[in-house]
Amino acid sequence: MTPTHETGDFMYNGFWSANLSLDGLAALTGNGLLKLTSVNQQDKSHAFYPDPIMFKNSSNGAVHSFSTTFVFATIAEDPALAGPGFTFVIAPRREFPGDWPGYLFGLFNMTNYDNSSNHIFVVEFDTIQNIEVQDIDDNHLGIDVNGLVSLNSSPAGYTENNIPGFRNLSLISGKAMQVWVDYDGVQKQIRVTLAPVNVDKPNTPLLSLSFNLSPIFKETMYVGFSSSTGALSTSHYILGWSFQVNGQAHRLDLSQLPRLPHMKKKQKSILLTTGLPFICLFFLSILVFAMAYAIRKRRKFSEVLEDWERDYSPHRFKYTDLYVATKGFRDQELLGAGGFGRVYRGVLPTSKIEIAVKRVSHESRQGMRQFIAEIVSIGELLLVYDYMPNGSLDKYLYNQPKVTLNWSQRFRVIKGVAYGLYYLHEGWEQVVIHRDIKASNILLDLELNGRLGDFGLAKLYDHGTDPQSTHVVGTLGYMAPENTRTARATTSTDVYAFGAFLLEVACGRRPIEVQEEEDVILVEWVFSCWDKGDILEARDPNLGTDFVAEVELVLQLGLLCSQSQPTARPCMRQVVQYLEGDLILEELSSLGISKSGLQFAYHERFSKSIMSDPSSSVKAFSQISSVANSPLSGGR
Repeated sequence: MTPTHETGDFMYNGFWSANLSLDGLAALTGNGLLKLTSVNQQDKSHAFYPDPIMFKNSSNGAVHSFSTTFVFATIAEDPALAGPGFTFVIAPRREFPGDWPGYLFGLFNMTNYDNSSNHIFVVEFDTIQNIEVQDIDDNHLGIDVNGLVSLNSSPAGYTENNIPGFRNLSLISGKAMQVWVDYDGVQKQIRVTLAPVNVDKPNTPLLSLSFNLSPIFKETMYVGFSSSTGALSTSHYILGWSFQVNGQAHRLDLSQLPRLPHMKKKQKSILLTTGLPFICLFFLSILVFAMAYAIRKRRKFSEVLEDWERDYSPHRFKYTDLYVATKGFRDQELLGAGGFGRVYRGVLPTSKIEIAVKRVSHESRQGMRQFIAEIVSIGELLLVYDYMPNGSLDKYLYNQPKVTLNWSQRFRVIKGVAYGLYYLHEGWEQVVIHRDIKASNILLDLELNGRLGDFGLAKLYDHGTDPQSTHVVGTLGYMAPENTRTARATTSTDVYAFGAFLLEVACGRRPIEVQEEEDVILVEWVFSCWDKGDILEARDPNLGTDFVAEVELVLQLGLLCSQSQPTARPCMRQVVQYLEGDLILEELSSLGISKSGLQFAYHERFSKSIMSDPSSSVKAFSQISSVANSPLSGGR
C-alpha cells in the first residue's frame, strides 16, 4: 500500500523499497528486513516513518484514535542471555541528543528520563530486568510515558481465542511474533496484544491501560522503533508494519513478509575411519610429523585459557596478533609492571590502533578471579587497553608542570569522571565501588579527555543490599572518616574521595602537603578560604580569572562531598546534576557546613596500614573494551 502522509495511513509488507528515516545501527537488509541492532557493535538504533503524523487538530485538542500492528523477531547470540530489547515509540522528534545505549533503549540519558517535557509514548519489549526502572522480569512488555518506569507491564504471552489458559512467549526465541497497539481516543484506553505470527489476534489484550494521551502528544508526532545494544549480543528485526489514525491498521499479508536469517549451526567435523591400510599408515606418518611441528610452534605462541575466561569473556584476540603488535613483547615496548603482570605498548597489525597489552602472569594467582570479575563486570577487559599517551592527570597539576591544563580542560575531565562514577554506582546491574579515586588514577588520552582507571581495589555488591566490611584500603587524603572506623566501602566513601579530587583539580594541590612545621590539609584550607568569604583564593593560580562561577561551583561542591557524615554528602546523580546546571547548589552556610563537619581521615596509626593497588604504577593506558561491544573485545 502507498503511504498516505495526511492521514497517517501506511503499510509495509516487508521493507524492500521502504522510505524510512534510519540512524545508528538501523538498516534495511537485502531480503527486506528492517534490522534495528547488530550483534557486533555497541550503539543506538532509530527507525522512523519519515513524515510527521497529525494526531490532534490543535495543541489543546484530544488525540485521535490510532492503531498499529507489526511483526518482529529477536535473535540472541546466546539463547541463555540477551542484550537490551527494543521499543515502539511515538515522539515529537526523530533524534534524541545525549541518548545512551544499553537499557535506556537509545531514547534517554540518566538525567532526562522520566521528564514530563519529553512527550514520548513507548511500548517496550524488554529482555533485561533493570531494578532501577522497576522492571518485573527479563521478558516483558510495558507501556511507558516520558520515561522507562512502566505504567502497566506483563510477562510476554497471550491467550488464544476459544482456548483457556495463558501461554508464555520468549521474546528472544528467534521466532516471529505479531503485536497490535490500539488507542481508543473516546474511551482513552490503550491496548497492547501479542501472539505468535501464525495465531489470530487474541480478543484479550496482554496490556490494557486507561490513560489520556492528549497532554502527552503534540499536534504532530513521529512513529517508529528504537533500540540499543549493551554488553550482550542481540539482534532485533521488524518484518512488516502497518499504521493508521482514526481507523484500524490494515492486516499484514504474512505470506509476503521476508524470511528471518537462519541461525548458523556449528558444523561437526567427521573423522574418516575407513581406507586402505597402507593409505592410513601413510597419512598417519604425515600426521605425526605435522603434530610434532605444530606442538613446537604452539609452545612459542601458546594461549593459556584461564578459568575466568569461560565465565566472563567468550571473545578472544589471536595471540599471534598481540605478539606481532608488541614486537614479540620485547623490553623496548615495556610500559611498566604491576601486581598482575607486565604492560607493553603495541599497534594492532590490521587496524593500526595503538593499544597497551597487559601480559598476565600465570604464576601470580592471588586475587586473580576477583580482580577479573570486577573489571569485566563493568564492561572492561583486563588484557587489551586503549593506549593513553598523556599519562595520568596528577602530572599536570603539581610541582610547576611544564604543561598545565586550562579550566575548560579540567572541567571536562571532572564531568567525565563524575559521569563514570554515576554509572558505576547506579547505571549497572550491580553497585561498583571504586575505592581509589584520585588524580593519579585519572588517565588522559591524546585529546586530554579523562578516563577513570585502576580498578584493582574495586568492590561490587547488589543494589538494595549493604556492603560487607573488608580491609581498609585506599589512599590517605581521599579516605572518608567512616572508612577507617568500619572498613566498609560504600558509594558515600567514593563521593568523599571525589570531593577530595574536585579540590585537588581546582586548587592544583595535593589533599595532604607534608611540611616541616605542620601538614597542610587541603579541605581545611579551602574551608578557611570560604569561611573568610573568599573561596576563590584557593583556586590554582595558573587558572587566572576566567570561569569564576564554574571554579567556585567545583570548590563548594568539593566541600559538600567532604562532609564527615555520609548522609550529608550528595549522591553521584546529584553531583552530575550540579555540574550540568540541572540543580542549583545552595549556599554552603544554609547547608550547615562547618569545620567540625569536615573531619579528616588522617591519623598516624593508619599511615602504615593504608595501601593502594600495586598495579597503579602503570599509568600510560586505560581500559576501553567491553565484553561484546568493540573490535578490541574479547582478546588475549
